[in-house]
Amino acid sequence: MAKKFKKQDLIKNCLSLVTDLIKLPLEHMWIDYDKEADVLYLSFRRPQRATKSIETDKDILIRKDGNKIVGLTILNASSR
Repeated sequence: MAKKFKKQDLIKNCLSLVTDLIKLPLEHMWIDYDKEADVLYLSFRRPQRATKSIETDKDILIRKDGNKIVGLTILNASSR
Protein backbone atom coordinates (compact mmCIF):
# COMPACT_ATOMS: atom_id res chain seq x y z
CA MET A 1 0.00 0.00 0.00
CA ALA A 2 1.37 3.43 -0.93
CA LYS A 3 2.17 5.85 1.86
CA LYS A 4 0.75 9.33 1.98
CA PHE A 5 3.60 11.79 2.20
CA LYS A 6 3.70 15.21 3.72
CA LYS A 7 5.33 17.75 1.43
CA GLN A 8 8.46 17.76 3.57
CA ASP A 9 8.72 13.95 3.47
CA LEU A 10 8.28 13.91 -0.29
CA ILE A 11 11.01 16.49 -0.75
CA LYS A 12 13.31 14.69 1.69
CA ASN A 13 12.86 11.34 -0.10
CA CYS A 14 13.46 12.88 -3.52
CA LEU A 15 16.59 14.65 -2.31
CA SER A 16 17.95 11.39 -0.91
CA LEU A 17 17.93 10.02 -4.48
CA VAL A 18 19.91 12.89 -5.97
CA THR A 19 23.36 11.63 -4.99
CA ASP A 20 22.82 8.31 -6.74
CA LEU A 21 20.93 9.70 -9.73
CA ILE A 22 23.64 12.18 -10.72
CA LYS A 23 26.16 9.33 -10.82
CA LEU A 24 24.26 7.69 -13.68
CA PRO A 25 25.72 8.30 -17.14
CA LEU A 26 22.41 9.68 -18.40
CA GLU A 27 21.20 13.05 -19.53
CA HIS A 28 17.48 12.25 -19.27
CA MET A 29 15.33 9.75 -17.44
CA TRP A 30 11.58 9.15 -17.42
CA ILE A 31 9.97 7.31 -14.54
CA ASP A 32 6.51 5.75 -14.57
CA TYR A 33 4.91 3.60 -11.90
CA ASP A 34 1.90 1.35 -12.46
CA LYS A 35 0.45 1.02 -8.98
CA GLU A 36 -2.05 -1.69 -9.93
CA ALA A 37 0.62 -3.92 -11.50
CA ASP A 38 3.32 -2.77 -9.03
CA VAL A 39 5.77 -2.16 -11.89
CA LEU A 40 8.29 0.66 -12.13
CA TYR A 41 9.40 1.70 -15.60
CA LEU A 42 12.64 3.62 -16.11
CA SER A 43 13.26 4.94 -19.61
CA PHE A 44 16.56 6.48 -20.63
CA ARG A 45 15.41 7.43 -24.11
CA ARG A 46 12.04 8.45 -25.56
CA PRO A 47 10.81 6.57 -27.39
CA GLN A 48 12.74 3.57 -26.09
CA ARG A 49 12.55 1.54 -29.30
CA ALA A 50 14.08 -1.44 -27.51
CA THR A 51 14.96 -4.34 -29.76
CA LYS A 52 15.76 -6.81 -26.99
CA SER A 53 14.65 -7.53 -23.42
CA ILE A 54 16.76 -9.48 -20.95
CA GLU A 55 15.05 -10.87 -17.86
CA THR A 56 17.16 -11.18 -14.74
CA ASP A 57 16.48 -13.55 -11.87
CA LYS A 58 15.59 -10.54 -9.69
CA ASP A 59 12.38 -9.53 -11.54
CA ILE A 60 14.12 -6.88 -13.63
CA LEU A 61 13.81 -6.56 -17.38
CA ILE A 62 16.71 -4.82 -19.08
CA ARG A 63 15.52 -3.12 -22.28
CA LYS A 64 18.21 -2.76 -24.94
CA ASP A 65 18.65 -1.31 -28.40
CA GLY A 66 21.78 -2.93 -29.77
CA ASN A 67 24.39 -2.67 -27.01
CA LYS A 68 22.75 0.35 -25.36
CA ILE A 69 20.46 0.00 -22.34
CA VAL A 70 17.41 2.16 -23.06
CA GLY A 71 15.27 1.22 -20.06
CA LEU A 72 14.54 -0.98 -17.08
CA THR A 73 11.29 -2.57 -15.99
CA ILE A 74 11.23 -3.43 -12.30
CA LEU A 75 8.57 -5.91 -11.23
CA ASN A 76 7.23 -6.03 -7.64
CA ALA A 77 8.64 -2.55 -7.16
CA SER A 78 6.99 -1.80 -3.82
CA SER A 79 8.69 -4.76 -2.14
CA ARG A 80 12.21 -3.51 -2.85
